[in-house]
Amino acid sequence: MLTGSGLGYRRALATDLLSQPHDTPIHFIEAAPENWLKMGGILRHQFDQAAERYPLALHGLSLSLGGFTPLDFELLKQIKQMMQQYHTSFFSEHISFSQDNAHLYDLLPVPFTEDMVHHIAKRICQVQDFLGEKIAVENTSYYFHSPLAEMNEVQFLNAITQEADCYIHLDVNNIYVNAINHQLLPAKQFIDNVDKNRVKYIHIAGHNADNPQILIDTHGETVHENVWDLLDYAYAQLPQIPPTLLERDFHFPTFDELLNEVQHIENLQKKYKKEI
Repeated sequence: MLTGSGLGYRRALATDLLSQPHDTPIHFIEAAPENWLKMGGILRHQFDQAAERYPLALHGLSLSLGGFTPLDFELLKQIKQMMQQYHTSFFSEHISFSQDNAHLYDLLPVPFTEDMVHHIAKRICQVQDFLGEKIAVENTSYYFHSPLAEMNEVQFLNAITQEADCYIHLDVNNIYVNAINHQLLPAKQFIDNVDKNRVKYIHIAGHNADNPQILIDTHGETVHENVWDLLDYAYAQLPQIPPTLLERDFHFPTFDELLNEVQHIENLQKKYKKEI
């Protein structure tokens, strides 16, 4: 079971993760299944050791729930096997598209329309039926707002998850980045209006703010104070405190600095004394 604060599993962090004392603030780890399905050798051995020590969340990158290429059921079969192997029932994916008869290696936005709600919800239902589990879907950062939009981002997210009867994987940094970049939906208004009973998992990460008018969701920076404040605000609004993961993909600081950020998540969770 996932609880508390967590850290994304990366090869560069393996040794430090495996040497943590029992009182570490890292209570779970997360991995993208696509990165490990065919991995072997010492890297897979370390991953197996980490997954034996820490509860594991799986966060997919390439199902392309918003795309029109047929769902990759061979990939889903491997994900299901991985979930069974590592005794995890948590899997999340992005509301985006990343395939067009080939993997595009990017998470591209979809228009916020009623037709896309039905299309994505149908694909989520197919995934859930195949896995035999409810999944969570993540709000993504995007850099072009479609003129076809018929609703705002949080209305779109709520409509999809209600129709598919799935969970919400809330990315707090993405909410903040989109709010600044598009000036369409204030970040706190997103939190106020999200279907809070469906929020079962949270990401927090850093972004590049070299140009304060165009923030870039990099996962390669320390978490900005405004994003910490938004996480605090989200915890105050939610009926329960979901497991929350620090995403850091590159430009790694010292492991102690990462631990301080994970500890900050745990401190905020304890502040509200809700069920974790």
